Amino acid sequence: MQEPRRTNFIDFENVSFSYPPVEGDLDENGKQIVPSPVFEHFSGGFPGAFTSIIGPNGCGKSTLMLLASGRLIPSQGKVKLLGQDIASLDEEKRNLLASVIYQNMEFESNEKVENLLSFVYKNGALKANAKGIKSEDLFSEVVDKFELSSVMNHGLTEISKGENQRVLLAFSLLYGSAGIFMDEPLFAMEDRQKNSALEYLREYSEATKTPMFISMHELDLSRKYAEKVLLICPNKDMSYGTPEEVMTNDDLEKAYGIPAAMLKHNEDMTREFLSQQSEAMSPKAK
Repeated sequence: MQEPRRTNFIDFENVSFSYPPVEGDLDENGKQIVPSPVFEHFSGGFPGAFTSIIGPNGCGKSTLMLLASGRLIPSQGKVKLLGQDIASLDEEKRNLLASVIYQNMEFESNEKVENLLSFVYKNGALKANAKGIKSEDLFSEVVDKFELSSVMNHGLTEISKGENQRVLLAFSLLYGSAGIFMDEPLFAMEDRQKNSALEYLREYSEATKTPMFISMHELDLSRKYAEKVLLICPNKDMSYGTPEEVMTNDDLEKAYGIPAAMLKHNEDMTREFLSQQSEAMSPKAK
């Protein structure tokens, strides 16, 4: 009997998840604060597409991607990628299914950029043998598209935050996972670099059939480049579809709780918060 055709890249099956209590986090009566569930009995599926995940801070964007990629394990239910229960896989198989760029991810090693990218390309799924979408060599293509030529001989701790983010984008493509999850991977880049990176990522995703899920606070970029948009509200209501279908003023106002005219100011505040958080977490600041 022929198996039914699979249409989703990700499937959530009755998933619940809560973060554990933080030791010493007490209420005014001295009792331990128990975090509320982020997701409760959530079921849903998402096709493999170039997808922007949007919503206000704290709505669950990061948690959703970490559950989808197997970096967090649900307390109940299953998450499947390409039909496989990702929690049941070993680390190597999980990484081949899904790679992740974490929010404010930085390298602690001072290995040269070129050495890191060469190692990833050789030892990941592509085995240093892949054509680019516009050339015969993927390695050279991503170095060029993400403007990394000038930092290839620099140590990873010597480059700027924006350069670090571009290295991470190259890293994710050169590893060659079946799908890629990226949590605010662009905020430190110049506007020109953000547009150039997203244009190439969208082209790469479509040409290679590689699903990508990217959380971004800049709504104009989602409108311009996303194939699909997942909008998450604080109450976990979700809307999924094209940017035109999902990013209406009414839906955005419902999700963010502010008038549409104020959303740009909200984006600026989020970018400033991410930058401050990045500086505080950076090894260079310690």
